[in-house]
Amino acid sequence: MSDAIKHECGIALIRLRKPYQYYIDKYETPLYAVHKLSVMMEKQVNRGQDGAGVANIKIDVPPGKRYISRYRSVEPQPLTDIFSKIHKKFRKGLKNNRDHVNDAKWLQENLAFTGEVWLGHLRYGTHGSNEVENCHPMLRQSNWRSRNLVMAGNFNMTNVDELFGKLVSLGQHPKEKVDTVTVMEKIGHFLDEENQRVFERFKGIYENPTLSDVIEDNIDLPRLLYRSCRDFDGGYAMCGLTGYGASFVIRDPAGIRPAFYYADDEVVVVASEKQAIKAAFNVDYDQITEITPGSALIVDKNGEYNEFPILPRLEKRSCSFERIYFSRGTDPDIYNERKQLGKLLIPQILKEVNYDLENTIFSYIPNTAETAFLGMIEGLEEYLAKKRKQAIMEGILFEADLEKVLSFRPRIEKLVTKDVKSRTFITADALRDDMVSSVYDTTFEVVRKNVDTVVIIDDSIVRGTTLEKSILTMLDRLKPKKIVVVSSAPQIRFPDCYGIDMSRMKDFVAYRAVLKLLEERDMEYLLEDAYTQSVTALATKNPYHTNYVKALYEPFTDEEISQKIAEIVRPKGLNAELSVVFQTVENLHKACPGHLGDWYFTGNYPTQGGNKVVNKAFTNSYEGKLERAY
Repeated sequence: MSDAIKHECGIALIRLRKPYQYYIDKYETPLYAVHKLSVMMEKQVNRGQDGAGVANIKIDVPPGKRYISRYRSVEPQPLTDIFSKIHKKFRKGLKNNRDHVNDAKWLQENLAFTGEVWLGHLRYGTHGSNEVENCHPMLRQSNWRSRNLVMAGNFNMTNVDELFGKLVSLGQHPKEKVDTVTVMEKIGHFLDEENQRVFERFKGIYENPTLSDVIEDNIDLPRLLYRSCRDFDGGYAMCGLTGYGASFVIRDPAGIRPAFYYADDEVVVVASEKQAIKAAFNVDYDQITEITPGSALIVDKNGEYNEFPILPRLEKRSCSFERIYFSRGTDPDIYNERKQLGKLLIPQILKEVNYDLENTIFSYIPNTAETAFLGMIEGLEEYLAKKRKQAIMEGILFEADLEKVLSFRPRIEKLVTKDVKSRTFITADALRDDMVSSVYDTTFEVVRKNVDTVVIIDDSIVRGTTLEKSILTMLDRLKPKKIVVVSSAPQIRFPDCYGIDMSRMKDFVAYRAVLKLLEERDMEYLLEDAYTQSVTALATKNPYHTNYVKALYEPFTDEEISQKIAEIVRPKGLNAELSVVFQTVENLHKACPGHLGDWYFTGNYPTQGGNKVVNKAFTNSYEGKLERAY
């Protein structure tokens, strides 16, 4: 994505199902879980580069011994920072105790990060400052082991105000009105209530300290999670560890955010992406299971696990952007889907280049678009194979013509290269344009000047600013006759509110194009209508039922909006002709049939809170406010 955006966080959970000594004996290291977690997190670093965190819980250590350990970091290389500190702690603790290196009991009583339950998190901060206090895992502490809670997640809630109000009504005094705090405190509140419920049940039967163990054995986590999460509206995959060693991962009812698990007799592991589990444990993909939407995978204190239905399931609307761009493309399903996205664009591309493949060069930007590019080339080869067959069937009289038909191949070149390991989107806005120019380079003398058309494919086009201010100018220096920019994703028209940093309407070049079209065709009354309806719905606390912004797009065809986008992103002084081609929503669903979350493109949100967010985002835009809509 040349207009890269912040998105998605990554989660990684490991539960060792056997005694700690087992792993020391079998794998000849007390760092077995540390190594596995570091691999799982490294393979998901694409999901978060603002910060990271690791938490660990020991089960059944004696009173007076620390049983929860946590490191978080916002250093430039947070994973390196965290795992270096963990290794340093081991080296320091064992420096004068080498004879205890294989003694699980001594290690657990004397060294941190020697527990059976592990939770890792990679953060992309969609909002809030990039400080270590904002990094997961979050910790809610108590002197009662069963009331401690560690949480991390990949989530955004659309109804933070309502959740905050519920906490206040319960008698709490939350320190911040953000979804991380409200989610943690709401689950923590019901964890406290569950502890109290079990305490009241057994207090006349058992005495402390036995009663504490009885409470831990009888806490009903499915009940607790239902009571905690029934009011949540958003996309989430949330992990929790209790102080006594039980753990859970709960997924939203529409399956918006991803979560997968693998289990055998040694471990239960969870990650945001299958590839992380595959890399760490070398298991087959068919052994990795998707957590059912609306369900929680719960691992109890004894290491037994099961999925429990928690919330009523909705129609599955898992995020299609995971497939287009966010997740690692080495997952075989995602790889094939991205290729299919490129292949399905062929009819539109051929039409745009007037079927003149002899004078057309195909390329891609950025590197993440390479798989869609391969699919596009595969589609071209299939088209050419049909043309060859047709030519032969019709009969070619001259050998030279036959040779030309049989030998012709699409022209493929690497025209734009990212030559610096830098991510332009983490640069301050004021410096970003200069940064983009410095991180891309172009290949000269392969385009025939004023003859060739250049077709360049991107994952998606969000703002269009990188195209306008850098890439198109660089391509124009090659002096092509025409530039065709192709997006493997449809036009992004509506904000996201489930974990991706796309919250402001005017950030979307498709929305800016519609504003231009409404102005040019004297249809600005539609803006006033949508604004009035949105403001009224928000004021009456009933903004959930209708997306009023959809009406702004309805008068125009996809092609009309694409044409206007091409005008908007066209830099001053560009000599080449320019057109922009977008994937269709229909073909997106063909390529990714199991992942129908398309609200960015269609405005069809999977939860009611999405309609509230889009109406609020639109009113903010109309009033000139730059604040977030959630």
